[in-house]
Parts: sequence; C-alpha cells; structure tokens
Amino acid sequence: MQPLKNLNSLSTILMAFTFVLMVTGCKQEAKQEEPTLKISSDNEGIDVPSGFGVLKVIDSLEKPRHIGVNAQGGIYVKLREATDEKGILYLEDLDGDGLIDKTSGFGNYGGTGIVVEKDFLYASSNEEIFRYPLDANGVVKNPESVDTLVTGLVSRRTHASKSFTLDKQGNIYVNIGAYSNACQVEDRAIGSPAMMPCTILDSAGGVWQFRNDKKMQSYAEGLRYATGLRNVVGLDWNKSTDKLFVTQHGRDMLSTLFPDLYDTKSSADLPAETLYVIEEGDDAGWPYIYYDQNLKAKILAPEYGGDGQKTAGEDAIDPVVAFPGHMAPNALLFYTGEMFPEKYRNGAFIAFHGSWNRAPEKQEGFMVAFVPFKNGEPSGEWEIFANGFAGKEVIASPSEAKHRPTGLAQGPDGSLYVSDDAGGAIFRIVYKG
Repeated sequence: MQPLKNLNSLSTILMAFTFVLMVTGCKQEAKQEEPTLKISSDNEGIDVPSGFGVLKVIDSLEKPRHIGVNAQGGIYVKLREATDEKGILYLEDLDGDGLIDKTSGFGNYGGTGIVVEKDFLYASSNEEIFRYPLDANGVVKNPESVDTLVTGLVSRRTHASKSFTLDKQGNIYVNIGAYSNACQVEDRAIGSPAMMPCTILDSAGGVWQFRNDKKMQSYAEGLRYATGLRNVVGLDWNKSTDKLFVTQHGRDMLSTLFPDLYDTKSSADLPAETLYVIEEGDDAGWPYIYYDQNLKAKILAPEYGGDGQKTAGEDAIDPVVAFPGHMAPNALLFYTGEMFPEKYRNGAFIAFHGSWNRAPEKQEGFMVAFVPFKNGEPSGEWEIFANGFAGKEVIASPSEAKHRPTGLAQGPDGSLYVSDDAGGAIFRIVYKG
C-alpha cells in the first residue's frame, strides 16, 4: 500500500503545481494585456528631468485655457472662445493608452477658469461662474442643468479672465483683473497722470470671495478678500496649509512710458512676476508699487513719483517667490500626487505662458517651473521643470511659439497635465522611474 500512498501524494503535488502555473500564466497574460501609455520617443520635444516622459494626449483644440481632471481620468477643458457652441470640452481615453478617443462638449461661452471639485464641475466666463452636477463617473449629468453662482463681474478687454480656486470650507476665490496697466487716467499713454487713489480697485485688481452653494451672487454678496493684485491668472488653494496662493502678472512698459528712468534691458526684466500667499485683507500694492527681484525690494511706481530706486509699500505684502519679468504665470498647481519623486510632494508647479513686453530683448517663459515647498513655505530656489514648448530657443514674439503653457491639472494617478493655447495641445507628463 505504501507505493499507492506515494503515488497519490505525487499526484496531489502535480495538481497543485499545475494550478499555480495556470494562475501565474493567467496573471502574466492579464498583465501583458494591460494598456500602456504611448509616451513619445522624443517627449514631444519637451525637455523634462531624467525619469520623466511626455505624451501629447490631443492637439488642434481651439485655444484651450485651464483644465481639470476627474477621478476617472476624464479631462475637462475650458476654451477661450466657444466653438460650435461649445466652450467646455470633455475628453475621454477609452483604451488606456493615454490618447484621447472621444470628445464631447457643452456650455456656449468662452473663458478661462475650470475646476473639478468633489461632485461638481465649476467653470467661468469672463463675467460669471457656473456649477454643473457630476454623476458617479465624474461626467456632467445634464449640461442644461447649471447653476449660476456668481454674475455681473467686471469684464473689459484687458485682464478679463476670471480664474478661480476653491477652499475646503465651501468658498470660491476669483481673480478680477485690473482693466489697466498702471491705473493711469489714459491707459498706457505717455504722460498720462496716475489716478490717486486708484478707483479701479473698488471692483477689480484683487481677489473676491464667494460661496460655492449660493446662486446669483455679485459684489454685494461677495467679499474683497485681497486687493492690490494687477492680474492673478494662476490661483490654487494649498490644502496642506489651508491657504490661498496666487501668481501675479507684473505691469508693462516701463521704458516706453519712462525712458529717462528705464532702458529696454531693465524694462524687459522688471518688474518681477510674483508668487504670493494671500490672507484675508492683504494688499499687494498695485498700482502704487512693484517688486524688483534684483533689489529684493518693493519699489515706488514711476507714475506715483518713483525713480526706479525709491522704496515704498511698507504695508504691502512681500512675494514668497519672485521670477524674472514678463513671463506670464498663467496657472498654479500644488502637487499632491504620489507618482512623482518625493521632492515634488506639496511643491508648486507654475505654467508660464510667455509675454510680449520683453521686446526688443528675447522673449522668455513658455515653460513649466517648479518651486519646492516644505512646511508650507518655499524650501529652495525655483527651477525649470519642463521646457522647450516654444519649439526654438530664440523667440522675438509670442506668436512665434509653437506651444504656450496655459493650464495645469493633476491626474488621479499623479501625472501632470499641461494645456497649450497656441498649438491647441494637451500634454501629459509622467514619471517612469
């Protein structure tokens, strides 16, 4: 009987081994069938740090501005102008390769701001902020069922975009850009005096706070949360510190308006583009002062008696980071994902759109920068994270740039999305390790 017992034991072992092989084979087969991202072999011409890869998820859109990504990886895009009565696009990757397979749209209005937050999609025109309910898949249930949360905001040709962000307490913070360069009586006119006080600040040139659960709010129902901000297209609520951060576009035309005080080289570099942390009641000083990143000081604006050296604005807040002038920071995002290496956790990505007021000097910007943060404060020098969007090194005019970064969003896997309103593309940056 002993041989039969051994034979049964051997049979049992063989059956178990066969089962393990079958399961392992199934797992390997399933793993092989998982889609892989179609990362560009040359990263679409974008320079990124070692270990990162880039793919272009879509191109040829009509001036995409800010973007938002839902928990399923669907991308909402705000178009600067509605095309075919669609100012918001919803982009879907159906097969998991990272490229867009399906595009739909709604919302017959242009604008810049868009945010996916919990059960709602928020989007802005240049005068209003809207809210759309989302279903369990993160898709707008009914585009016709929309709440108008904020209306009647100042919108003029200059700095009209209403970028915004939300906090964790149900508040919306919206940029109402100043419809002026430096608050002159006649805007951008040589010799035109400055307004004192600057009357624009009563309804623009700052950040206003509204509720995200009330309809048809306007100035009377809102709060001027901060003032003295010329135009802050990039806003993000830092959830780790529970504070608002914004990026400001500095004023233009120093050498044109005051050639006796500024030459073209200094005017191309001044004033700084700035990153601020904002508390309720803060004043950043526009139009009376600007920040000089070289002198590391707040300088009295020449329209108000400044000479390029005289400091002022003792009560105005200082930036937490100052960048070279005229690079146009158009989006701000604090990274909370786990895909990127540890150095990027809770740090700030900034999309620089590139400006026009560095002429006749070489134009700058057209890149994504990174600022490391620790304990809610910058912990090192800012650096270029993704560059080469312009397509060539020397750009004399922004119109020559192939791509101009405009919006930023974080995907559910921790990848970083970058929109481009020049080439109409959306890029996705992933860490391959």
